[in-house]
This record gives sequence, C-alpha cells and structure tokens, in this order.
Amino acid sequence: MLTYATYSEAGGVGKTTLAASLADEHTRVGRNVLTVDLDPQYGSLTHLLGVDAPRDDGDADNLARHLIDRPKGDFNELILETDFGFDVVPSHNMMERLGDLLTRAEQMAADLDEDFDPTDQLRRALLEAGVPSEYDTIIIDPPATAGPHLYNAVNATRSLVIPIEPTGKGMQSIYGLEELVDGLEGTISNGDEQVEIGVLAGVPNGIGRTSDQQEYLEEIRNRGYPAPVAIRTRESLFQGCWKEQCTPRYYVEHHRGRKRDHEMETLEKLEQLAAEITEVGER
Repeated sequence: MLTYATYSEAGGVGKTTLAASLADEHTRVGRNVLTVDLDPQYGSLTHLLGVDAPRDDGDADNLARHLIDRPKGDFNELILETDFGFDVVPSHNMMERLGDLLTRAEQMAADLDEDFDPTDQLRRALLEAGVPSEYDTIIIDPPATAGPHLYNAVNATRSLVIPIEPTGKGMQSIYGLEELVDGLEGTISNGDEQVEIGVLAGVPNGIGRTSDQQEYLEEIRNRGYPAPVAIRTRESLFQGCWKEQCTPRYYVEHHRGRKRDHEMETLEKLEQLAAEITEVGER
C-alpha cells in the first residue's frame, strides 16, 4: 500500500496542486486512490476538486468529528467521488478548531483514565473504518504549518512528498530536510513504537528559465532523498486548474483547445513522478 502526505513548510509552492496531480496520475495506471483534505483553508484540495461538501454546515458529520471520536455517522459516508476517478474526504470549517477540539478530547480521556494520542487520530479513524482494505493509495494534504493537522497526516502515512520552492528560501528548506524529518519523528508517537518517516520525493516546483534545476535536484539527492523531476513554472496551466477546479491533466484534456508542448512535458513529468513515488514507496 502506498501512503504519503504532501507537505512543505512554505505556502504557495503548489502543494495542493501536486497532491491532486499525483492522485490523478496514480488513478490513470489503475490504482484505487483516496485523498484526504486536512487543510481548513478555502483554497484547499476540496475546492480544487470542485467537490460539493457541506463545509459550512455545523450539524453535518465531518472529518473533525471523527478525529475527536465524536462522529455522527460512518466514516465511509464522508468519502465523496470526484470527476477524476479518485475519491476525497473533504475538509470542513470545524477543522479550523481541530487543535482545541483535540486538546479537549485528550483532557476528557485523561479524566476517564483512557488513552488518547492527539497526533494519532486520523490513523485510528482510517483503520477503524477499514479504509486501507478499500484503497491501495492514500494521499493526505495537510496545511503548510506545524500542528495537529500535519502531525496526524504524518502519523497516518509515515511518508512525505515535499514540493520545494526554487529560491534561496527554497534552498534553505532543502538544507533543513533532515531537521524537518527528525523534528516530526520526535513530535509524533505511537505508544512505545519508534516512528520513522520517509521522504518519497523532493520536488522543485516552479523552476524558471534562468534557474538551474539540476542544482536543486542534485542538492536533494546529495542529502539522500529521491528527486526524480523538477517542474518548470507553469502559471497558466496551474491557474487554469484552480479556475476550472480540476487536475492539470483534466484541464489540458477538457479546457485547452490545442495541446501545448510545454504543458504536455509537465504532464509527462507528473506521470514520471507518480511512478517513481510508487516504486520508492512500495520497496
């Protein structure tokens, strides 16, 4: 089974677009894919995929309720189909208060002398719902900030795909990859189990014509992480996806009047990236 979270410490590096793109590419080769949107912001995976979810309905069952073990229904009823062949667990406005809700749930569990790990609730919910037996690929998209959303995403997947901003700041994030992984391993827990987190790929995203993409790729590889592709700046393509609320491949196939070589090259790189992630993740 292949599970990973798309994560970057910096916002605006195409994390969510990358998650949707990879879900699409995995689906095209016959994998059964579930995506989980842990980002409470409106510019999230749920919005990008054009899913009609009851985000503002406080009475509706939602992912946050399941993470604090106060569901209103079956977890599987949260799963929605998308137009792209894969499924999604959508975000909900209640996810904005997830930290406070988990703290209260942890305190209540302590009062009742029960175990409750606030960083391990997504993994618990997925396992209890039998989700791993229904899907062979799970991709989780947390927000670009440290906190309970990220820790639950990492605990549930134990693997990261990291888009990297091709700037001086981005290079600093490459230098800090080991520290990032070590910090997450030290934060999340699973009882007495030593949690190990793998990096399936570092992905320089938004490389300009004047940038040396090999510099980024080699720097990531020198640190022992896979870096199969670098993706050039494709503002028109990716902005079109968000406007039409679809994946990049769907946008090219359904909203472009003609195929453009540079966009087809980007789709080929995304296809290659998905294949490399699968190979590394299932070794």
